[in-house]
Amino acid sequence: MSTPTTLDSTALSDPFAPEQLREALDHFSLVQKSQFLAHIPIAQLVEARAHYIDRLLERLWQHFGLDQHPTLALVAVGGYGRGELHPLSDVDILVLSLEPVDEPTGTLISTFLTLLWDLKLDVGHSVRTLDECIEIGMRDLTVATNLQEARWLCGHHDTFLQLEERLNDGNFWPSDTFFQAKMDEQKARHARYHDTTYNLEPDIKSSPGGLRDIHTLSWIARRHFGATSLLEMSRFGFLTDAEYRELVECQDSLWRIRFALHSELRRYDNRLTFGHQASVAELLGYTGEGNRPVETMMKDFYRTLRRVAELNKMLLQLFDQAILNKGAAPDPIELDDDFQLRGTLIEATKPALFQARPETILDMFLHIARNAEIEGIAAPTLRQLRTARRRLNRFLVDIPEAREKFMQLVRQPNCLQRAFRLMHRHGVLSTYLPQWSQIVGQMQFDLFHVYTVDEHTVRLVKNLNKFNDTANRDRHPICCEVYPRVSKKEILILAAIFHDIAKGRGGDHSELGGVDAYDFCLQHGLSKPEANLVKWLVNQHLLMSVTAQRRDIYDPEVITAFAKEVRDEERLDHLICLTVADICATNQELWNSWKRTLLAELYYSTQKALRRGLENPPDMRERIRHNQHMASALLRSEGFTPRDIEVLWQRFKADYFLRHTHKQIAWHASAILTHDDHDKPLILLSEKPTRGGTEVFVYCKDKAKLFAVVVSELDKKNLSVHDAQVMTSKDGYALDTFMVLDPSGKALSENRHPSVRRALVSALTHMKSERKKKRAPHKLQHFNVKTTVDFLPTKSGKKTMIELVALDMPGLLARVGSVFARQGISLQAAKITTIGERAEDFFIVTNSTGEQLNEEQQVQLREALISRLDKDKNTDKGKDSKKDGKK
Repeated sequence: MSTPTTLDSTALSDPFAPEQLREALDHFSLVQKSQFLAHIPIAQLVEARAHYIDRLLERLWQHFGLDQHPTLALVAVGGYGRGELHPLSDVDILVLSLEPVDEPTGTLISTFLTLLWDLKLDVGHSVRTLDECIEIGMRDLTVATNLQEARWLCGHHDTFLQLEERLNDGNFWPSDTFFQAKMDEQKARHARYHDTTYNLEPDIKSSPGGLRDIHTLSWIARRHFGATSLLEMSRFGFLTDAEYRELVECQDSLWRIRFALHSELRRYDNRLTFGHQASVAELLGYTGEGNRPVETMMKDFYRTLRRVAELNKMLLQLFDQAILNKGAAPDPIELDDDFQLRGTLIEATKPALFQARPETILDMFLHIARNAEIEGIAAPTLRQLRTARRRLNRFLVDIPEAREKFMQLVRQPNCLQRAFRLMHRHGVLSTYLPQWSQIVGQMQFDLFHVYTVDEHTVRLVKNLNKFNDTANRDRHPICCEVYPRVSKKEILILAAIFHDIAKGRGGDHSELGGVDAYDFCLQHGLSKPEANLVKWLVNQHLLMSVTAQRRDIYDPEVITAFAKEVRDEERLDHLICLTVADICATNQELWNSWKRTLLAELYYSTQKALRRGLENPPDMRERIRHNQHMASALLRSEGFTPRDIEVLWQRFKADYFLRHTHKQIAWHASAILTHDDHDKPLILLSEKPTRGGTEVFVYCKDKAKLFAVVVSELDKKNLSVHDAQVMTSKDGYALDTFMVLDPSGKALSENRHPSVRRALVSALTHMKSERKKKRAPHKLQHFNVKTTVDFLPTKSGKKTMIELVALDMPGLLARVGSVFARQGISLQAAKITTIGERAEDFFIVTNSTGEQLNEEQQVQLREALISRLDKDKNTDKGKDSKKDGKK
């Protein structure tokens, strides 16, 4: 099937009517898509589209008589100037003249451009004189880069030649200045993507290793050498034939993915989002059950990005030497028989060192960990590493000398900060450990994680090193205290490496990873007790975060059960460091003062229980007396009499004094004792952050749907509830406490307190809060979280614990509260956890008589919750899909 390269004017009744031109463009796009599916080479399609637009612009230029102008030229710039166009690519053009255009010509140009916009082409245009191009290009790197790729389309050719001559003048962005500017630009671009190729929703063009990294190489080569293609770069000796073929192969792979993505979109975008990954995988021919097509496609994609990133780094280093250092290199400093330091780069002294003795690859990273002067690997050595890595016929872990060196590396203090990340970037971890090679580019299909499994793990390991730095003490006070005293840090590092290594295999990744970790430890000379500790940490790496965020940690039974699992303070210290590093490596937005406070309270409560001895549980009555005594002292200092305090507290149940601090008790009591009208709701908001959030205390006559009304009103105020203590006094008054955070995960600013207080008073007075209809975030449409309701066993048998998992829809808590009210369920406490698209909430409830739910009541409640939440989920998604369809 041949590609049409120009418009067939004989088939058009009016060859320049916008409607018919649009139809021709649409037909061309359909032909190209069918050719894409028929596996026509992608380079041919990309070039054909540029050629098609060339001919269209040339005919329209002539149609408007612009070809009659004595000095006017139409020039393609940017990607279009390179002769590359994807279905939604911008068509960047420059209307170039020697002198400013007169008004009639300006009108013709405007009409020409208007027609292009009417054809729905994304045209980026500029109308400039030759002098203006040079002047603006001198100030603006982006303009200078676009001009460098200028290509004459039609019009006055001599004008274009004058532009080329001015651009090639040595005064217009000298090679060394251009090189440094492009290096800085790439560094800033990579930083926007967290300096990793392994984001779960990557940008095909701009991510590290993406098309822009290839463009950067060609821009620099063109500016310095005059090379206009990758092939010409190879002829200057900076690119071997194999590397040239690899770059072309990578570019074709990225082009195919980009072409497929553009075929699915209606608006320009290069992000491979969750919503489009499945359809792009299908267009590219990936098959399999469930998420398998996307997983396979993304692994191939990440492999391509890594190859481009590695070649980019290596070639830029060679350019640096040729352009900035003018070929000169500092004298080498010998490090040992195999390696030397040249400037800030480490070099192998023998040309086939890594192939002859593969274990020396780890020696190189040992030098990097030990020597702070080493900033990277010299390009020739990186070439040697790439070759050895590909020719290796076994994993490095199978070489006894390599195992010894790996453990030396893990025990090096600077391994985490310097060597480990480079080992991942250059494929050495995959070459060392077969299990690691399986998780490279392993997708995680949720909104909780933002990185692939391997990238998440590398960041976790790097986070451990931050606990050595006192500068992080405010952010991580416990870990900065605990980590330096951990005697064998390799235990934590190995647990970190293996904690998610079994993801993607099916089954419980914690259990499978624990088995791998145990075998690895014994293979590497650790004792059985050490191997067992690593295995336990991998098995239980989620235990502390789940307990802190989804259990009632103010319940002594919960603390006792957790302490029994942990068993000793050594395990507790290791687990808190692994847990915090894990949370922070999952998503940079996840860590906040609320989570820090929860984990701190669990850590210290468990530490106290372990030191006291698990056979000596705390005396609850003693704790109640202590809290009352301390709160009473505070209240008496405010002028309240012991009689006033006693009369009030007689109305409260014992549980109230267990679940609040003496300061909270005094704060509540002071406000209640001075509250004039007990028929009117009393709302308190903590002036200072409490446990990382704002505490909202509600005191009023208890009523059905009270919880639903409060959470609905807080939701309308764009506040998220993370914890709720719901209690009732002996005489039927609600004593409810809600811990809320603003959208940034911080305590509510004080200037918002009055409006929140007024809204809650009004809603509780009328017992009505209309749910503000919020559209579910667009990303949620691509996830289908099954609603589950589980009832957890309790020792006391007095209350029922519920674990609810559901899609995190707007107003979810209010819906749950309304179901509780209809079912006659009394809520005692709630712990709210959002993990990406999933809500994993924990509730403690009783029935209408204050007792544990029986089996029949549990069945009824489960059915009611699932029915209501699934109905609302489907309704919300249906509305969103209709709205999307109208766009």
